[in-house]
Amino acid sequence: MDPTASPLRRAGSLPDPARAAGAADPDVPIEHIVVVMMENHSFDNLLGALPAHGQPAADGLTFSDGRAQNSNPGRTGADGVAQRFHAFPLAGTEQESHVSQSWNATHAQIDGGAMDGFVRQAGSPQPMGYYTPKLMPFSYWLANSFAVANRWFCSAPCQTYPNRRFLMAGTAYGEIATTKLSLHDPPPPNGTIFDLLSTHGITWRNYFTDVPATMVIPEIIRRYWDSNIKPLEEFIHDCRAGTLPSVSFVDPGLGAVTDVGKFLVQHSFLEGLGEALEPLSGSEEAPQDVAFGERWAYDVIRHVIRSPAWPRTLLIYIYDEHGGYYDHV
Repeated sequence: MDPTASPLRRAGSLPDPARAAGAADPDVPIEHIVVVMMENHSFDNLLGALPAHGQPAADGLTFSDGRAQNSNPGRTGADGVAQRFHAFPLAGTEQESHVSQSWNATHAQIDGGAMDGFVRQAGSPQPMGYYTPKLMPFSYWLANSFAVANRWFCSAPCQTYPNRRFLMAGTAYGEIATTKLSLHDPPPPNGTIFDLLSTHGITWRNYFTDVPATMVIPEIIRRYWDSNIKPLEEFIHDCRAGTLPSVSFVDPGLGAVTDVGKFLVQHSFLEGLGEALEPLSGSEEAPQDVAFGERWAYDVIRHVIRSPAWPRTLLIYIYDEHGGYYDHV
């Protein structure tokens, strides 16, 4: 590479300009990519105890004598003093409903980088709670078995629709909230990752549990419903048969209690889609019981690991945003 050349790439440029788009790199033994995006938990909330449980170098919570030292001030009382609330181990997998990841709430929590507005914004210590290996054994096993991106952040400091649009299109094209009206937005001006994959003959599928998350960009459903949007049962079959496509997006159950599930079902142009949504599902969004999501993720990832395609598979397991939960970074 020319050392005087700019390190910036133009949008749509190839990772290796000498290789045609869609051509495999013989030095990279990956034939399948599986992407699982869950809902609404920060690193410190989900895996904050990891430094004390197997990964001392992980950038999670700070512990001293077994207790987390991270804290946030609450609202200022009549005496002008704000009580401080330390990060604390959660007692169960049920979630309260005080947390918010709206645009305004998230910016209040970040507070210009001070990361001290979580309790004040929620009016509750809920954002300071974190899960332990006892409550989330599979998540901690996963983190202790594979590489962990402990400094991964959502694409936009706001809700689900914009962040899932970034996953699918590299842009939220102006959207900052999960709203009913956003489902009427036009498709992204430069298309989606699915359009590019299809253009270059790279096989892909979006496997869904109850409602496909690709509906946050409705054009994806309109264009690919018959050929590429498939129920989770087909993912399990393809894992067992070793016939996974090159790229798989696997969606947890969005459920009737989540904003995503409610909006997508109520405003779906696909008649009957999602009518049988369960009140509690597997996406882990508050106020769901995260044990449902833990179990769903275990089942899905177990099928991937047991697949004959596993030695040639890259699994990416991520969250769309922090969900209003504290993170020190």
